[in-house]
Amino acid sequence: MSMDTLTGKRIAILVTDGFEQVELTEPMKAIKDAGAEAVIVSPKSDDVQGMHHNDPGDKFPVDLEVEHASAENFDGLVLPGGVANPDTLRMNETVVDFVRDFFKQHKPVAAICHGPWTLIEAGVVEGRHVTSWPSLKTDLKNAGAHWTDEECVCDEGLVTSRNPDDLPAFCDKMLEEFAEGKHAEQTA
Repeated sequence: MSMDTLTGKRIAILVTDGFEQVELTEPMKAIKDAGAEAVIVSPKSDDVQGMHHNDPGDKFPVDLEVEHASAENFDGLVLPGGVANPDTLRMNETVVDFVRDFFKQHKPVAAICHGPWTLIEAGVVEGRHVTSWPSLKTDLKNAGAHWTDEECVCDEGLVTSRNPDDLPAFCDKMLEEFAEGKHAEQTA
């Protein structure tokens, strides 16, 4: 991807405490390097706590509270993993509505590791080809998704990967989908 592929685009990165830090920092760097604005959106108003697996990482400032965010104002969405992060996010109705709206508006969404847990809650994985951290396989299948154990799976604007080792492929495909924009088949 060239340095200005995403110039003028705004990408939301949705997290709360307990996200896998590298799954935020690597996509955020890729988004910024491609010329887009990366906006950390959260149900929290101050800082969010990153994790290095089970160990606390850095804190990151929240740019926008989810209650003041609208999918209309973004060109794409990134859902980092970590165990606590998506488990907390999926219990928040405002968060779930925000995620679902990206699908309603046919906008690209990229979810890695445990990130797809929130997609299940939003009811947007039925009939979709996805991957994830292995422990989500049954949850995703039960929600109607077609799960495969691959580095990166892309289905009509929905990009999913398994773990931090997949980040290079995940970021490349995510940028490609964000550059492409809306997908007619990306629906809620």
